[in-house]
Amino acid sequence: MGHGLQNGNGHAKTNGAANGQPHEIDVYFDYACPYAWGTQRWLYQVKEQLGDDLKINWRIFPLEQVNAPDADFKVWERPNDGRSSTLRSFQAFAAAKRQGPQRFRKFHAALFRKRHVEGRNLAGQQVLEAAATEAGLDLEQFRNDLQSDEVFAQIEQDFVEGQQEHGVFGTPTIIFENGLGAYLQMNYTDLPDDPMTFWNQFVDITANTPEVIEIKRPSKVY
Repeated sequence: MGHGLQNGNGHAKTNGAANGQPHEIDVYFDYACPYAWGTQRWLYQVKEQLGDDLKINWRIFPLEQVNAPDADFKVWERPNDGRSSTLRSFQAFAAAKRQGPQRFRKFHAALFRKRHVEGRNLAGQQVLEAAATEAGLDLEQFRNDLQSDEVFAQIEQDFVEGQQEHGVFGTPTIIFENGLGAYLQMNYTDLPDDPMTFWNQFVDITANTPEVIEIKRPSKVY
């Protein structure tokens, strides 16, 4: 990803689409995360407005690995036996990407819906194939590609890179081209009425205000 202007603290400020220039972002996600689902829908709305001025790189960050009680557990070392919904969903992610960005975009949204609207288990072959059909994928190619475990190496790479280079700890986390980013929880049942206004605000506070370290709403204790 590119770089922006340096501010007085040595951090790069972006020249992003919020002020007329393009953005490229990495989004760390897991299909099991409802907040990642909300962010996917919001970013798709923003993408519709910005077009080529926004490039989204979806990075794998399995919550099964984050929440593993055993420090020696590595989800990417599990067998390719079709039993793990984590691995199966990311195998499907990789298989869909092989059929081009437009079809992948539709599949990505469809698989999130299968999990969070229909409540389906993403380890199921029929569930994955239903999402592929909704997205207009070549089903025979998808079935063949779904058997591959090549994505396991990407799972490890994205997870380790996210943790070590960006300090990612949960999903979704959005990293801008200047290396600044934020973990974001939005109300996935009630997304912003104006996605572009929220996008511009998010860019300003996250990418262009490195002095802000953390913002967290207080929660009432009952």
